[in-house]
Amino acid sequence: MLLKGLILGFSIAAPVGPIGVLCIRRSLVHGRLAGFLSGLGAATADGLYGLLAAFGLAAALNNVNQASGWLVGLRIVGGLFLGYLAIKTMLSRPARAAATAQADNLWAMYASTLFLTLTNPMTILSFATVFAGLGITAYGWDSVWLVVGVTLGSALWWLLLSGGVSLLRERVQGYTIWINRISGLVILGFALVVLLG
Repeated sequence: MLLKGLILGFSIAAPVGPIGVLCIRRSLVHGRLAGFLSGLGAATADGLYGLLAAFGLAAALNNVNQASGWLVGLRIVGGLFLGYLAIKTMLSRPARAAATAQADNLWAMYASTLFLTLTNPMTILSFATVFAGLGITAYGWDSVWLVVGVTLGSALWWLLLSGGVSLLRERVQGYTIWINRISGLVILGFALVVLLG
């Protein structure tokens, strides 16, 4: 179950969505630790949703009509927050020198991606569906190991992504204004999809 969880967590984290774009940008601008901690916020949310799914969220969400208002509210909040991050990213000026993120900034980076991932209804549904498919709809040791694996697998992805991006940092430093604008537009696109979908 631990190995299944590792593979599952890595696979769910790997597609480059708005959190991935955010972590790439933060790795480029603020360094590897900032990018990794941003990703760790998403990994924490993945672990929390895995835990909820293990406690029977999959069974509860089978009746989508009861949960639909809650999911719509989460989607709107998440979409608005993504829109805010997109505009902030597009308007930010590139740093002249590499920034060293302070402890409070690192905490904010972690918290923002944790919040964004928690407000994404697709994360909830994907975990509920996968756990139901694996036959894990009740709490037990199998589900505990699966959740631990999901969290570690997701964290491993963010470690690899932030490390890889920081290795290329010097090569792309001159293009940061365009990276900011393109990243902002991509995140804004995700925000619109979330709000209009």
